[in-house]
Amino acid sequence: MQGHPRRWPILGVMVFSLLVVVLDNSVLNVALRSIQQELQASQSQLEWAVNSYTLVFAGLLFTWGVLGDRYGRRLILVMGMISFGITSALCAHAATANQLIGYRALMGVAGASVLPVTLAIVTNVFPPAERGRAIGVWAGSTGLGVALGPIVGGLLLEHFWWGSVFLINVPIAIVAVVAVLVLVPESKDAHPSKIDPLGVLLSLVGVITLVFGIIRGGNLNDWWNIQVIGPIVLGIVLLAIFALFERRSSHPSLDVTLFRDARFSASTAAITLAFFALFGAVFFLSFYLQYVKDYSPLQAGLRLIPTALGLVIFAPLSERGVRLWGARVVVAVGLCIVALSFFGNQLIEVETPYWHLAILQAMLGMGMGLTVAPATTSFMSALPRDKAGTGSAVTNAFRQIGGALGVAILGSVIASVYRTNISSSLSSLPPELQKTAGESLGSTLQVVGAAPELENPDLIVNNALHAYVDALHAGTLVAAVAALCGAAVAFKWLPKKGANPVPEAGVSHGADFA
Repeated sequence: MQGHPRRWPILGVMVFSLLVVVLDNSVLNVALRSIQQELQASQSQLEWAVNSYTLVFAGLLFTWGVLGDRYGRRLILVMGMISFGITSALCAHAATANQLIGYRALMGVAGASVLPVTLAIVTNVFPPAERGRAIGVWAGSTGLGVALGPIVGGLLLEHFWWGSVFLINVPIAIVAVVAVLVLVPESKDAHPSKIDPLGVLLSLVGVITLVFGIIRGGNLNDWWNIQVIGPIVLGIVLLAIFALFERRSSHPSLDVTLFRDARFSASTAAITLAFFALFGAVFFLSFYLQYVKDYSPLQAGLRLIPTALGLVIFAPLSERGVRLWGARVVVAVGLCIVALSFFGNQLIEVETPYWHLAILQAMLGMGMGLTVAPATTSFMSALPRDKAGTGSAVTNAFRQIGGALGVAILGSVIASVYRTNISSSLSSLPPELQKTAGESLGSTLQVVGAAPELENPDLIVNNALHAYVDALHAGTLVAAVAALCGAAVAFKWLPKKGANPVPEAGVSHGADFA
């Protein structure tokens, strides 16, 4: 296979299309404080503003991947970009936190159609010899989104209201649609799978129920409460039923037999655990920068650049490392660097200078760059080329599920530790305000700021900042352990040096360009 003659411009269009999805969460991170203040959002509502998008996104990736294989990937990409622009405009004009959560879920429906088809198109237009480098650029573009998002979000919030961080998606979506229609050829699977609506419903409800229980546990700080145990157990049961159903289905949305391939299962685990750590930690580091260090959204956004630069630089370079040492060494080292960066967060305090955090963020980006591209390439190499849409749906679904669980689990750890640490400092508040103030750092500062009659508000604020940093230590420690587990899995089962990282051209079963 020689590859499509316009494959490099097409890769540029796919990267640009992917940016609209990646920008959304990275822009949102610096806007969380503004949203919390303007919409009076609780900590759990902020987590759901992130996770309602992420979970719906993950649950529908399988379906959109199959639809792309069946009806044409360019068609689905255009439809998805248009829908993403419309739902972004809805989010920008949400009047309440719950409205924002609902509109974000609709954005997840649209975003889920974009991500799998971009990787599927890249996989189809590039020959095996160039595919690893192309996927590395595609994966590295997520770092570009991480870099641009906080800066763009900060600039917008300096001059406009919080809804502008969503409206920015509209012009990007319009430009992407035009570029796709002009440059990108249509491609589809000659033998597409059937849609699996029951499987999609089981997976979506199962994951959402599980995450709801985890977030509820952090809010109540009582993990044995039936409101916590019930949803967690129900979510696990539904996911077990989903796995059994998919195993017996003639047209599963998730072919569980693929996990018999060591490359498939190990790279899935590596990606899931990497994004578990990344999403969870970055979500709460944005609060550290804005609340603890008192940076503006733009200042906070600029200070998140080291992570993005590390990812942008090392994701494309990872292919060379795979040729020299093999995917298992590169991915394992990358995840160890991620873990080391989170262990370094144990030294972060309220008064810690920014350069310390900058070094740790650069290490995080470096580790993610060395992890994402080789793991994604190993994942895709386990599938025939004409199943690229379905395969990319699987890898991105686990990436998003890992991220959602990271926000939920690390958020629950941080909320529990913070509530325990701050409770004694809130005793001077009226009883009816103590529960609200103890929910999160933002809630504490809002309640104290609205109660000028307090005798020593500065002491409460100081105790709250230190309590949050202690809670952040606990959360990033969990993230570090998760990354180490991913490193162990990668070193054990990913391909060694000399293993073919991409499928041969002969594995194609009918995918072609229209």
